[in-house]
Amino acid sequence: MTPVAEPYGQTALTVVRTGVTDPLVRPLLRELGEEYSTRYGKDAHGELSRYPAEEFTPPHGVLLLLLHAGAAVAGGAYRRLDAGTAELKRIWTHSAHRRRGLARRVVAELEREAALRGYRRIYLTTGPRQPEARNLYLATGYTPLFDTAADPESIGPLPFEKHLAAPDTGET
Repeated sequence: MTPVAEPYGQTALTVVRTGVTDPLVRPLLRELGEEYSTRYGKDAHGELSRYPAEEFTPPHGVLLLLLHAGAAVAGGAYRRLDAGTAELKRIWTHSAHRRRGLARRVVAELEREAALRGYRRIYLTTGPRQPEARNLYLATGYTPLFDTAADPESIGPLPFEKHLAAPDTGET
């Protein structure tokens, strides 16, 4: 785990890079499973365990959490889709901490990490019954790869992409 403290209200928000098996990740997976099951009417735990844990570990992937007072309040991950593309997965904000910009912070941190690892494109999909996620990706500069005027239910998973600039290393 690599903590980095950032301000969050009166106490610090810590960014932690960790693994899928870390007990701190359990709230993320539990609440995501409940959310997906409620929205889509089927058990989503199979979807959440669809990818091997090692896909979300360096050098090709990462899983990070935002911790507040030692508890996970937001998180997300990316995995390698191809040599130049990282795929965002499991972007989550705890239900008690929503509407505070935490998902934006998670996405920005994942983008920064991906760029540092040489990825130049981010790809992701979100479900048609997740308008908050759709709005997040549109608001953070992702290009929809679908007709935004169409009924999301008629499309299925909604794909997005964003091209990343090479990180500024400070060298000239």
